[in-house]
Amino acid sequence: MDLLDETPGSNAHDYSVSEISGAVKRVIEGEFGRVRVRGEVGRVSRPSSGHLYFDLKDDRAVIAAVSWKGQVARMQVRPEEGMEVIATGKLTTFPGQSKYQLIVDDVEPAGAGALMAMLEARRKALAAEGLFDAARKRPLPYLPEVIGVVTSPSGAVIRDILHRLRDRFPRRVLIWPVAVQGQACAPEVTAAIRGFNALPEGGPIPRPDLLIVARGGGSIEDLWGFNEESVVRAAAESRIPLISAVGHETDTTLIDFASDRRAPTPTAAAEMAVPVRSELAARLAEAEARMARATRGRLDQRGQRLSDLSRALGRPDALLQPARQRFDLMSDRLSPALRMVTTRKRALFAPLEARIAPHVLRRFMAEEARRLAGLAGRLAPALARTRADAERQNRLGRAQLDSLGERLQRAPHVRFEALAERLERLDRMRQTLGYRETLRRGYAVVRAGEDVVTSRADAAGHAALEIEFHDGRLPVVTGTDAPPTPQPAPKPARAKKPEPPNQGSLF
Repeated sequence: MDLLDETPGSNAHDYSVSEISGAVKRVIEGEFGRVRVRGEVGRVSRPSSGHLYFDLKDDRAVIAAVSWKGQVARMQVRPEEGMEVIATGKLTTFPGQSKYQLIVDDVEPAGAGALMAMLEARRKALAAEGLFDAARKRPLPYLPEVIGVVTSPSGAVIRDILHRLRDRFPRRVLIWPVAVQGQACAPEVTAAIRGFNALPEGGPIPRPDLLIVARGGGSIEDLWGFNEESVVRAAAESRIPLISAVGHETDTTLIDFASDRRAPTPTAAAEMAVPVRSELAARLAEAEARMARATRGRLDQRGQRLSDLSRALGRPDALLQPARQRFDLMSDRLSPALRMVTTRKRALFAPLEARIAPHVLRRFMAEEARRLAGLAGRLAPALARTRADAERQNRLGRAQLDSLGERLQRAPHVRFEALAERLERLDRMRQTLGYRETLRRGYAVVRAGEDVVTSRADAAGHAALEIEFHDGRLPVVTGTDAPPTPQPAPKPARAKKPEPPNQGSLF
């Protein structure tokens, strides 16, 4: 073999896999650097690590994309499957799988149309669950004692709300500070609404009677946190009446549909929350004046009516004079009448006084004492006999009740046994009188389909018959054109038991 002969390419450099992967990585990152890619979001994966993996695709190609946990936290809009977006990031490679991918820093919708389409789809899905039904909405309290406000503590919104409440009717206000824009907006607003609802009544922190979720105006991307599903569900589940005041009058978010009342601006929300104190004071003063006028008018009317009626009654002296006169007349006649009655009674008592002596009274009292002693001696035996009779009647009544109770306990068992015996006799009779018992004695039932054949003429009109014996059925094919078969001489008829109705002819 010639040592100078070499295999073609044998002196080329041998690259390692890592060298090739690094070279490709440098070429791709140096050629493209930071890019903006427009496409439709495909498969989206959110592992527990907090990173976000998704695909960007069009009608001919797919690019794998990844956003690290910190980048996801800074995103204004998170990509969802089917959403058309513009992803901004750096193109690089992933040597572990020999593929290139896009490290995405930010995602924005590819125009308001795509974002509004996603918003409308989410609105329809939540509306189908009944979260926007009018029957779920609660009336606002007329004059809440405590108002909870969910908004940013540093913006102009909270100052406008507090200023408007102070002008109209000062109330106690609890502020739950939240982020009203960005990735932290939705979870913080959701936690604030549910946190206010979780406050116990009568606790150290007063539970609000009314909630206001407020934010100033902005673009649809700025207000997107109030379109998140978690915020909408928290607003719909709130047991405290809620006013949404997100954006200006032309801005509409999904929390507006789930809230109990929508305010065009945060200032209008404060106006909805409380009435005007001066107007209430004026209305109260007017009502008080009307009540005073009505009371005075009513009293004047009653006084006039009383005066009119008093004139028809006459003078009191005129009403009492006849009574005084009758009293004087009767008092003059009373003394002579008493003297006359006393004289008459004394004349009637004088004859009886001579007949009454002390020994007569003592004898009468002694006789009455003996009679009472005899009655007292008979009283104790009579009471004993009465008590004995009552006890005997009670014993007889208890014995009768015990006897009736035993009979009542035995009666259902006796009745059930009689009914069971009767049912058994009827079942034996049914089996004895059934047509199947008749079949066992040599009879049969002829059927044509589901109909029962009861004569030879009917049987001649069918091409196929079926004969039922006691142990089964037998199909029979008949020849309707064949000459009739000579019939044997009839045998003496046997006595038959009555057949049950609607059971067919038996042969």
